[in-house]
Amino acid sequence: MGARTTPTIRRLGAALGLAGLAAGLAVSAWLWTTLARLPPLDLAAAQARSPIVLDRAGTLLRPFATTDGRWRLPLEPEAVDPRFLAMLTAYEDRRFRSHPGIDPAALLRAAGQWLAAGRIVSGASTLSMQVARLVEPRGERSLAAKLRQIARAIELERRLGKDGVLRLYLALAPYGGPVEGLRAASLAYFGREPARLTLAEAALLVALPQAPEGRRPDRFPDAARRARDRVLDIAAARGVVPAADAAAAKAEPVPHSRKPFPMLAPHAAEAALAQEPGRAVHRLAIDARLQGRLEPLVAERAASLGPGLSAAVLVIDNATGEVRAQVGSAGYLDAARAGAIDMTGALRSPGSALKPFVYAMAFEAGLAHPETLIEDRPSRFGASYAPENFDLTFQGTVTARRALQLSLNVPAVELMEAVGPARFIARLRAAGAGIVLPRDAAPGLPVALGGLGITLADLARLYAGLARGGEVPALKRRLDIPVADAVPPRIAEPVAAWYVADVLRGTPPPESALPNRLAYKTGTSYGYRDAWAVGFDHRYTVAVWLGRPDGAGVPGLVGRVAAAPLLFDAVARLGGDPEPVPRPRDALVATTSALPPPLRHLRREAGPTDRLRIAYPPDGARIDLGALEGAPAGLALKALGGTLPLTWLVGGLPVTESDRRQAEWQPDGAGFVRISVLDATGASDSVMVRIE
Repeated sequence: MGARTTPTIRRLGAALGLAGLAAGLAVSAWLWTTLARLPPLDLAAAQARSPIVLDRAGTLLRPFATTDGRWRLPLEPEAVDPRFLAMLTAYEDRRFRSHPGIDPAALLRAAGQWLAAGRIVSGASTLSMQVARLVEPRGERSLAAKLRQIARAIELERRLGKDGVLRLYLALAPYGGPVEGLRAASLAYFGREPARLTLAEAALLVALPQAPEGRRPDRFPDAARRARDRVLDIAAARGVVPAADAAAAKAEPVPHSRKPFPMLAPHAAEAALAQEPGRAVHRLAIDARLQGRLEPLVAERAASLGPGLSAAVLVIDNATGEVRAQVGSAGYLDAARAGAIDMTGALRSPGSALKPFVYAMAFEAGLAHPETLIEDRPSRFGASYAPENFDLTFQGTVTARRALQLSLNVPAVELMEAVGPARFIARLRAAGAGIVLPRDAAPGLPVALGGLGITLADLARLYAGLARGGEVPALKRRLDIPVADAVPPRIAEPVAAWYVADVLRGTPPPESALPNRLAYKTGTSYGYRDAWAVGFDHRYTVAVWLGRPDGAGVPGLVGRVAAAPLLFDAVARLGGDPEPVPRPRDALVATTSALPPPLRHLRREAGPTDRLRIAYPPDGARIDLGALEGAPAGLALKALGGTLPLTWLVGGLPVTESDRRQAEWQPDGAGFVRISVLDATGASDSVMVRIE
């Protein structure tokens, strides 16, 4: 009986084998036929990602939801904790790297269990099949739908390869609500990138996509814990993690709420998205670590000053013009402080913050030197303009250095009268500053004290120009859009820019701050509406604004008291000691008594009948250096009017003194130069010429 049974069993086994082979061939033929009939899989929607804004090092500053309101962030497998990937394949698809999109062994096991039990005992979906279901979702649960999913899984493997399929899974796996993909889930539940997860966190993120709504830890923490622990048990049983580590991970709590997505530099991020709405990844010049240190500082300082106040800080790398930090308000979500308004781009009155540029033009034109004596006494300019100092006192005779350090108003207005308000405004605009005058009025002497509108960004650029020897940088906010090279405009000649930097470095600092370290200037607008402080060294320029976004006055809001301490605290967060601006080799460092006589004391200009002016060379002239090299005397300098003797200056430095109204000067190289002349009364004129 036994002998006859054995051949029968063998024949039965062979028949079953042939039947299985036939079935396999039939399924294969069906798959190939189905693949041929199916339209190409449209991956455009599946490959859509949330726009993201990154800092200069690739750190996420702020993500934005997709157009349909989902959080789906780009992620490469290399940026994922390896333990997550190991547990994912151990739990979901152990033969992921070897099968063609479907796992035949898993299919046979699932089919046998279904036949034996009359119900589904275990699934056979591979990661590729799960991705196919996510890419092409279908509501029905039928054999035809499953076979179509199998066909699509094979197609995905053929088109994208294993890494491409894994990349889609990491981006599309559901994690509850609008959160899709591993990166969004890691940020939402743990507040960190998926490159550094604990074992318990990785296990939870493996478990959630199987039932994303039923296992959401913010709604069903017990279900989430049980699912996580099961993943840990399977990972330990299959040797992916040590059993002791899995047991320890089970003791870790699951999160009970979702965390907000990163929102650093929100104003800069919004501006980048508005500039390039079709771009998926935006790379800014901002340093996320510095930005993260400054935002809470600004919020804390504004809150301490009273309700309704906001603040803004801008940090510029002087060498490149890159914006390293941009804090647009005291809190982007703080509606009581109008936090959504980016105050770095708002037009406000700068108060005394523009005085350094009045002095720079005066130094450049040869009207004054930092050690020139200047009168701070009650004065009237024109019929009715009689400026007073902030403290309603006068200092008498002081040096220009001291007048700027103390921010005295009468000396600044007197220098503005000598420089000319129209020329001053033209210089600021030529340097790229968007100056707005009240009701488009003609510029007058009050512009020296802030009678105009300027943005914090433009003011910061002008100060960065002082740190760069007079060259004003173009602000570089992004690293992903090339900026065309252009000759930077000038706010001052190198010597004049250094004079101002050296003077401002001696400005008395706020309490508890060290002196002679940072060149800075403060400003307070009329009616206590705006408090400013701008500081710079050789490396960075930091600009600070405080006030109400609606422009209302705040009693006691003074630049030196409110903005300067915030400036020095912000500079301290840059790290390192401030570096002085290098001194040009041709800067004139001298006491008042050692200056040329016309520079020792500032005097009012001569009357219009004998006004001093340069007759040759004319302003804007182009002069051939080659032709001058053959002339023994060099370039002829001629003046009209004025009171002898005359002192000629080039680039702010005296080159010759003459009892006649003409002199000579030999250029030492090509380039733009400013030629100035002063007479015995202190009257002056200047021209800009180009030596070629």
